[in-house]
Amino acid sequence: MTDQSDDEAEVEVEAEATKFPITSIEKVDPPAGEAEGEWYEYEIGIGSSVIKGKRAGSLKAVTEYVKEYAENLNERSALGYSSYAARKVQKKATS
Repeated sequence: MTDQSDDEAEVEVEAEATKFPITSIEKVDPPAGEAEGEWYEYEIGIGSSVIKGKRAGSLKAVTEYVKEYAENLNERSALGYSSYAARKVQKKATS
């Protein structure tokens, strides 16, 4: 095992057949008005279902966050819940 910094570590992008795969995590400059630090831009999803975001932290911490985020989106999607809404609204049965 070699010693490498977060900058040198490769982000493993899994090519699973999911609606929200992690497609990229790249180091970017800090947003305007933010203090210096490590910032990463990530992209989750394919086609018209793409979510882009930025997060501060080490590559390892950001990667863990994005993996958890993608897993949650995929679980909700598989259960039939909206990936964007907090919960699925159920209609009341009429008599």
